[in-house]
Amino acid sequence: MAATTAQSMGTLPSGMEICTTAPDIFYLPELVFGGLVWILVASTHIDPVNPLGWVMFVSVFCFVMTFLWMIMFAAGCHKSSPGWAAADFVYHGLAVIFYLSAGVALAYITLLRKSLPPLRFYQIDIAAVVFAFATTFLYFIHAILSAIRWKHF
Repeated sequence: MAATTAQSMGTLPSGMEICTTAPDIFYLPELVFGGLVWILVASTHIDPVNPLGWVMFVSVFCFVMTFLWMIMFAAGCHKSSPGWAAADFVYHGLAVIFYLSAGVALAYITLLRKSLPPLRFYQIDIAAVVFAFATTFLYFIHAILSAIRWKHF
């Protein structure tokens, strides 16, 4: 909780403060873990196409949007307005729902592929499932902390 004391709860950080304040400290881990999901799913044979297409959409969409969101916060585009605090909560809540649905779909497809060769694809898919749920957890924590910050605005 030491990260929350660096800023008052009624303001949004800008510049390098996003690397030291909660919930904004989660941007980089979300990017790293989400990027790993994207890379791991893209490195296997896409079969069946539909659920894995959803997983790819979610991982790419959330990666790009989180990167843009982080840049906008670092540049101070929000001007510390309550609307941006609400939008931060809404985006991260939406990312939780997207990643949770993608993680469940990926876990289901991985279970179906358990007995299919090659074993390497199955192992890569297991790693992707783990990182998908880890990313879901990071977005969930970020959404909860964003809701608390929005409440105190």
